[in-house]
Amino acid sequence: MEFLQLLHQRHSVRRYQPQPVPQELVSQILEAIRTVPTAGNFQAYQVYVVRGPERMQQLAAATFDHGWVAQAPLALVICTDAARCQYDGPEHWALQDASIATTIAHMAAASLGLGSCWVGAFVPQKLAEVIHAAEGYIPLALLTIGYADEQPQSMPRRDVAEFVHEVE
Repeated sequence: MEFLQLLHQRHSVRRYQPQPVPQELVSQILEAIRTVPTAGNFQAYQVYVVRGPERMQQLAAATFDHGWVAQAPLALVICTDAARCQYDGPEHWALQDASIATTIAHMAAASLGLGSCWVGAFVPQKLAEVIHAAEGYIPLALLTIGYADEQPQSMPRRDVAEFVHEVE
């Protein structure tokens, strides 16, 4: 599948089949993250792979009780790691790096026939407690991953002219 086609076909999935995601596919997603471009090549992100019904239930509780999060067989929690940055304002660069990593993980999952959903509705400290994040690792996103048990509809998108500004 071509990349632009993948962009148009991927959707945020919130219902998952119960079967686990094979480790081979998880490894491919993590390898995709490893290759992403980063600010200054600092690679200022950390990824926690979360599995198991009890831990997934804890993730759901940390996401303002989005119960569907617990249905997913797997989640990645992508954290910023500003200590890796050597530019002024390291939090800014770490946010960029972690955002790129999350986006690529989302697209890699779709390319492998998996559904995923970027979850940003959580209190970072609560999520950090669930995953036992090391000091300085701040959760930016939670990405649920699994085999889709739904066919989500496309959501409306703004016209390009609404957000593009030409500057000469």
